[in-house]
Amino acid sequence: MQVKFWGVRGSVPVPNRRMLGYGGNTACVEVTLGDGTEIILDAGTGIRELGAGRRSHAERIQILLTHLHVDHIHGLLFFAPLFDPENEVTVFGPPAPGPDLDQRLSRYLSPPLSPIDLRELPAQVDFRACPYQEWRIGEAQIRAAIVAHRGVTLGYRITEGDASLCYIPDHEPALGAPLEDAEHGWVSGSGLAAGASLLIHDGQYADDEYPRHVGWGHSGISDAVVFAERAEAERVAVFHHDPLHDDRALEALGDSAADRWKSAGRDAAEISLAAEGDVIDL
Repeated sequence: MQVKFWGVRGSVPVPNRRMLGYGGNTACVEVTLGDGTEIILDAGTGIRELGAGRRSHAERIQILLTHLHVDHIHGLLFFAPLFDPENEVTVFGPPAPGPDLDQRLSRYLSPPLSPIDLRELPAQVDFRACPYQEWRIGEAQIRAAIVAHRGVTLGYRITEGDASLCYIPDHEPALGAPLEDAEHGWVSGSGLAAGASLLIHDGQYADDEYPRHVGWGHSGISDAVVFAERAEAERVAVFHHDPLHDDRALEALGDSAADRWKSAGRDAAEISLAAEGDVIDL
């Protein structure tokens, strides 16, 4: 299983030269399985570059959306494979009462906010709410679970052989309380992340910023590390960087995360801040 980061920023894209080191595109991660099957996690602005310049035809593409906040979907209509009628694209998203997934997406991805409507896409696109049971994509087992974030939000676990990826990009498991002392079964997302080969997890705020944002649905950097420790993840990529954090601020957060990780007796090389273009082989 190979993991590539195409967008790592949260909330809003930031085309700023001071942020080029980590990148300014919003959430999008490409997972390539051993048999070549491609799974795309979220459709933030990073998905545009992922799809640019493709020349292959008759592709089968799976997109898993964690939730429908704009920063996770506003690259969808700029994803080139959706404009090839030979492609088959399945878009999974969170279940919710009322309108179907495509109708909920169309609230944003349609006129007057968009020049085209989802129903006009040339590709063969199937929109589905995630099943409540595990399902398979290629040779991988997929599991989704609701996690603590504003609105119905999913985390995903992708397992192929002995490798497992847990993706929880928007998550506030602490909710202002000490995470170290919480009962394990109470901690949102703990079962999904347990023992993951790689955990991609929200770490939007510095610790001194988090108290002003309790309940907003994102984690302080120490909570992100504690969550990963308690989940016994083998490797961690901190994700969903704040649009106000330039490269220098993110480097400081990365150092803080590494120090906290080492203090728990772990190898600092096992934790890092995700950056556009990074590739991790599991």
